[in-house]
Amino acid sequence: MTDTTASVREPAIAGRFYPDDPTELGRMVRVLLDAATPTDLGLGLPKAIVAPHAGYPYSGAVAAAAYARLHGAADRIRRVVLLGPSHRVPFRGIATPATRAYRTPLGVTPIDRAALDTIRDLEGVSEFDLPHVPEHSLEAHLPFLQVVLETFQLVPLVVGEASPQQVEAVLDRLWGGPETLIVVSSDLSHFHDYDTAQRLDAETTRAIEALDENAMVPERACGCRPLAGLLRVARYRGMRVQTLDQRNSGDTAGPRDQVVGYGAWTFQ
Repeated sequence: MTDTTASVREPAIAGRFYPDDPTELGRMVRVLLDAATPTDLGLGLPKAIVAPHAGYPYSGAVAAAAYARLHGAADRIRRVVLLGPSHRVPFRGIATPATRAYRTPLGVTPIDRAALDTIRDLEGVSEFDLPHVPEHSLEAHLPFLQVVLETFQLVPLVVGEASPQQVEAVLDRLWGGPETLIVVSSDLSHFHDYDTAQRLDAETTRAIEALDENAMVPERACGCRPLAGLLRVARYRGMRVQTLDQRNSGDTAGPRDQVVGYGAWTFQ
């Protein structure tokens, strides 16, 4: 049997969702970040962000709105807990990787194995590499994180059919202090016409702002399960939500007959 515990999870979407050339990729991410409208409003650095995970021409500008809020955080944030939905491998629970690091064209980011050890006893959590291998919902965020934070440890979690309470328990265990950033990866509605998507995504935005996890269903957000867990935690911790951007692929790089919605939020 091959020992995967010493291996690196290789990029699955480089050259498709984002450039596989490191120089081109770094330049693209920096251009997107530079173009993001400042929206600090004196609130300081966020504890958690929600951002999309589509190809960069489609959702990169929306994701950059959230990551631009992390400017100046490289000397504070040392660990990123990154949760995203499983698109290709159906399973129940929350999957942790067996690997030691994630790689993108910008380099290798180590996994915080000690952090993973602290959640292994929680309901629904299991070591399961298979969902991590093809999954884009986590990988799409890494180049942004690598540019903004440079050096950090990653806690990558692929969320299958998990309850908001299961996600909540994981987030509570990993919450940490100012050294830990929580990132939830989610797109919004999928493949509606432009006007329908605008209506649905506006309703989802209002639900996120109201911390209403019951409104988070697959038809509204592909990352509804990790997002619902974050909303539960944010509600009882009395956090403030700020909507940074909410658009769809018809606004960015695609036609308007079948669009995918994107949004960016911070939690403080």
